[in-house]
Amino acid sequence: MYTRIFTLICCSLVTTIAMGASYKLNLLTENNPPFNMSTNGKKFAREEQVDGLATVILREMCKRAQITCTFTLRFPWSKVLEQAQTKPGYAVYTTVRTPEREPNFKWVGPITRNDWIFVAKADSTIQLKTLDDAKQLRVGGYKGDAKAKFLEGKGFSLVTSLQDIRLLNKLDQGKIDLWVTSDPAGPQLAQKNNIAVKKVFVIQRKDLFLAVNKQVPDEIIDKLQKAYKQLEQEGVVKQIEDRFLQ
Repeated sequence: MYTRIFTLICCSLVTTIAMGASYKLNLLTENNPPFNMSTNGKKFAREEQVDGLATVILREMCKRAQITCTFTLRFPWSKVLEQAQTKPGYAVYTTVRTPEREPNFKWVGPITRNDWIFVAKADSTIQLKTLDDAKQLRVGGYKGDAKAKFLEGKGFSLVTSLQDIRLLNKLDQGKIDLWVTSDPAGPQLAQKNNIAVKKVFVIQRKDLFLAVNKQVPDEIIDKLQKAYKQLEQEGVVKQIEDRFLQ
């Protein structure tokens, strides 16, 4: 009897190890610097052409977990999110773990975190004490994004676009008063395009996750989560964050 139990345990361990080594996970993302971005600024990139804080962390996690991971950056975000939800073996990053998305994925993380903020032109006189103070203003947001959906759920009527640069240009041209974006992604995009902006309100702080298709085995989720914990404990996550956020 003991021999049989020992054999079953050994077989289980071998299967789990083999699953990690042979399993292929396709990671999808979009341009959202500094967390995920293409090295050439284009809307489509693969493998080493995909960079960013979260991308580097996830590459290290896959190595530690001995899982074969591919990286693809494409547009738009709504399509990327849909693919990860409907295609076995796929995942999407970095995304907020909202109540709406919670049952649609398995989750790894948080990988990193950021602030949701309102940005105005640098010379703006806008001052906000509460979130509701912004309802009387023209607010722009990324269509389908968690931040936009959050504000719409709070009764905001948004000017939306599928490109952050278009929203930034609308802000610069005075077509919107505020842009809901992430910190540091929004201010960094503005600086890159020589548009002076300022943060006028922090909406909330959010953790960012890897959202994994529900058909991916739990063993893979566990291996990735353990790999992240190791990287965090060894200070590797902090080193990567310092590299991209300095």
